[in-house]
Amino acid sequence: MTDSKYFTTTKKGEIFELKAELNSDKKEKKKEAVKKVIASMTVGKDVSALFPDVVNCMQTDNLELKKLVYLYLMNYAKSQPDMAIMAVNTFVKDCEDPNPLIRALAVRTMGCIRVDKITEYLCEPLRKCLKDEDPYVRKTAAVCVAKLHDINAQLVEDQGFLDTLKDLISDSNPMVVANAVAALSEIAESHPNSNLLDLNPQTINKLLTALNECTEWGQIFILDCLANYTPRDDRESQSICERVTPRLSHANSAVVLSAVKVLMKFMEMLPKDLDYYGTLLKKLAPPLVTLLSAEPELQYVALRNINLIVQRRPEILKHEMKVFFVKYNDPIYVKLEKLDIMIRLASQANIAQVLAELKEYATEVDVDFVRKAVRAIGRCAIKVEQSAERCVSTLLDLIQTKVNYVVQEAIVVIKDIFRKYPNKYESVIATLCENLDSLDEPEARAAMIWIVGEYAERIDNADELLESFLEGFHDESTQVQLQLLTAIVKLFLKKPTETQELVQQVLSLATQDSDNPDLRDRGYIYWRLLSTDPVAAKEVVLAEKPLISEETDLIEPTLLEELICHIGTLASVYHKPPSAFVEGSRGVQHKRLTGSAGSGESVESPDNGSAAGVTEAAPAVIPSQGDLLGDLLNLDLTPTTTGPPPPTSSGMQMGGMDLLGGGLDSLLGGDLGGNPAMGTGFGAPPAVMPASFNAPVSGGLDDLFDLGGGVGMPMGAFNPPKTVWLPAMKAKGLEILGTFVRRAGVIQMEMNLTNKAMSVMTDFAIQFNRNSFGLAPAGPLQILTPLSPNQSIEAALPLSTVGPVMKMEPLNNLQVAVKNNIDVFYFSCQYPISMLFVEDGKMERQVFLATWKDIPNENEAQFQIKDCHLNSDAASNKLQSINIFTIAKRTVEGQDMLYQSMKLTNGIWVLAELRVQAGNPNYTISLKCRAPEVSQCVFQNYETVLKN
Repeated sequence: MTDSKYFTTTKKGEIFELKAELNSDKKEKKKEAVKKVIASMTVGKDVSALFPDVVNCMQTDNLELKKLVYLYLMNYAKSQPDMAIMAVNTFVKDCEDPNPLIRALAVRTMGCIRVDKITEYLCEPLRKCLKDEDPYVRKTAAVCVAKLHDINAQLVEDQGFLDTLKDLISDSNPMVVANAVAALSEIAESHPNSNLLDLNPQTINKLLTALNECTEWGQIFILDCLANYTPRDDRESQSICERVTPRLSHANSAVVLSAVKVLMKFMEMLPKDLDYYGTLLKKLAPPLVTLLSAEPELQYVALRNINLIVQRRPEILKHEMKVFFVKYNDPIYVKLEKLDIMIRLASQANIAQVLAELKEYATEVDVDFVRKAVRAIGRCAIKVEQSAERCVSTLLDLIQTKVNYVVQEAIVVIKDIFRKYPNKYESVIATLCENLDSLDEPEARAAMIWIVGEYAERIDNADELLESFLEGFHDESTQVQLQLLTAIVKLFLKKPTETQELVQQVLSLATQDSDNPDLRDRGYIYWRLLSTDPVAAKEVVLAEKPLISEETDLIEPTLLEELICHIGTLASVYHKPPSAFVEGSRGVQHKRLTGSAGSGESVESPDNGSAAGVTEAAPAVIPSQGDLLGDLLNLDLTPTTTGPPPPTSSGMQMGGMDLLGGGLDSLLGGDLGGNPAMGTGFGAPPAVMPASFNAPVSGGLDDLFDLGGGVGMPMGAFNPPKTVWLPAMKAKGLEILGTFVRRAGVIQMEMNLTNKAMSVMTDFAIQFNRNSFGLAPAGPLQILTPLSPNQSIEAALPLSTVGPVMKMEPLNNLQVAVKNNIDVFYFSCQYPISMLFVEDGKMERQVFLATWKDIPNENEAQFQIKDCHLNSDAASNKLQSINIFTIAKRTVEGQDMLYQSMKLTNGIWVLAELRVQAGNPNYTISLKCRAPEVSQCVFQNYETVLKN
């Protein structure tokens, strides 16, 4: 009879009986009793009361009984730590047993018992087992070190177990090597900066030797470790690839994917004209194809990985299109993934084959799959221009089938084809209009409305078609309402005389009868545009649209690089980096492909004395500007609760009398409302960026650090005076004057709020639009008492630099929304960029010299500061008060040359050479920066501070 009998008992009160059996003199009875205990434990009964009796059974020669007792111990040791200590002596004794299986079993169990009191007793037995003569014991001990490290990392380091683990990489037994690598990788994951796996060519050679002989899971550990190595040159890279390639024919798919990961990474270092490079590409295809003959779940994992590989190197599988054709019995998740890869591999050479296949899929019974197939035809048209005509005729054939969901998907993709190939396929519009009544899905209705609005001049009854949608306006989804609003405004701009009534009707529905803020705000903008400047409205609404890109769904390149480094893991299935779904304290390392880090950016920080550390700091120079108006109108004006404080500035006055008032006019592309009133403290930046000068810095920087620069004590920091940011006439009586200051490393926005209205103002809140340096309120606007008529109040708002980032024009422009119980008011102001200069912006001399040489000459900008009457020392002191630090000073032919550095809050470094000639009121300044768009603002800051 099998052991299942132990799980069928329903007896009650059996603990006492088990206790008696466990203390029996008969070995067989004892073993039976322990089995019953384990069975009870497995089904969830609490048998912890038998702990001392079970522990007494440990001292036996019977391996099976010992394993059962150890299993019980692992389960209950945590809840009975004091009792568990009773077992320590037996463990220590078992670690010296002549039988290697028992020695390994003892050390494995001790590693699994997560009790601090036992951990210290484990060290000696573990040390012996790590040096055991039997490889089975050594490999078990290696994994035990990782478990012990998880319980008590400090203990492992103090006992020197990490060094012993590193020594095991040179072990003669391949399984010991694999387990040592697995243990070190596990430990390194939780300590990303520890550099435990110090990989060098000798270690790599040992790992590659062990690779051929260890088990399949051992091979995976070694391959994953190899993937973290950066070869010295392409010869070493080729050598490793040659030795890893045989793993591609392994029966275990996990080994194959790990091998593919290593090869994909090391291929980055191989020159493309190398014969071996072409050979390797050919070798990678067959194993990937073979993975697709496995069961569906494995196929899906393989397909998700192939999706990444194809995005990085489509040439690997360009001749294997047929294996991605869908089989009738594939599960839907496999079908959809195959479809995606087919599109990625589509090219002029195979497009006829692909289209025929897709047309076949569009007649399937699975609705989701049919929809994706129709979309895929549209994506083919956008990707392969030569096939566009054939794709459009295929889509028209599908529309003729009159199958509702096919028609709707076809209309959605034809809209994209119109965007990609304007004025080419508009002849099909008539066919689309015939199917207008059958559309019931929001996306299809929105697409059709867009087509009618965009090509209104070609459709005779466009106004009737749009009017038919307008009848049930409030029942439509937001997507359709927004599209309908825009389409009718387009129609009005194209046929103003015939559609005036229609446009008034839709604007009224959008602004007065709608609760949706997006719709209402868009309606107000159109209304304001049409009523103030129809010519501008035409330019905005009927502007030429950019062509849509070929592959809108490609993974962003840096994320793709990281995911390629995680092939064969969950990250490659989710298509997300591990940091997005791995929780807990473990440090998740961001990996990149070796070759593409390119351009030698493996530089240290300036503090370490390396030249280009500053390149690390130039990460995100400011993403491009999006729809500022949309952003500002959609501001969430609830009090914020994020980080530090702001900069001073004169500002553009752009207040708004109401939601459509002058406050928005400057956003809409003109000086429609208030004129910019620039403050005295900080001049408005010129609109045009200076041309870059390629002239090298005169005077030779090489001897810069041989000369001392006299830098005296800094003077008081320069703070611009307050200027009017929001005039009362534009904000229903609320006047705001303000400036920015930086004190003790904290940026603050200092404001005077005056109530010039007749009613009390309360409930103040403030919010910023996305801006170039991520300025955001670090807390709510603290105005705790109501603001009575004719009363003024001062407020200081600390700012942080961790808000959302978007490039502004000019760079230091800040758009602000202030809310009170009366309304929301918008204005913009400009902060001096010195508010962002941090206190640790002084660069080492050698770093300065190397960085200056490293930044390309085209990034250098030169400016003149006129009518300045300070000597070089006074200028240096004044600039130091705003964190512009003088690193060295030289005098050449009566001209003082100050070499200066400053660092912005987002890590961008700016280097400067300021030339001051005695008796000459005009200074010359040269600025170098990896983000040259910053130079103009920095120059304005120099000018403002030195001339103030």
